[in-house]
Amino acid sequence: MARHSWKAAGAGFAGGVMVGLIVWTQQTHRDRYNLFSTSAWRRLAALGHIGGTASAQNVVLLRDYVAWETRPELRRRGERLLRQMEQSLV
Repeated sequence: MARHSWKAAGAGFAGGVMVGLIVWTQQTHRDRYNLFSTSAWRRLAALGHIGGTASAQNVVLLRDYVAWETRPELRRRGERLLRQMEQSLV
C-alpha cells in the first residue's frame, strides 16, 4: 500500500513540474512582446527573454528599444545585450 502512495506522489510531482514548465514557457514567450510595455517590470522580463536568443531580428528590435527606452538602467541593460548579441553574430 505504501508503494502505491509513493508512485502517486511521484506522478503528482512530475505532473506539477510539467505544468510549471508549460506556464513558465508561455510567460517568457508572452514577455518577449512586452518590450515596449508601460510596465518597467515587463520590459525587464522581455529583455531577459530576448537576451537569450541572438538573431538579426532581435538586434534590430533591441536597437529600436534602446532608442525608445527612457529609464537609464533599462537602457543600459538593453545596450549591453545589444553589444553582446552583435558580437556573437559577427
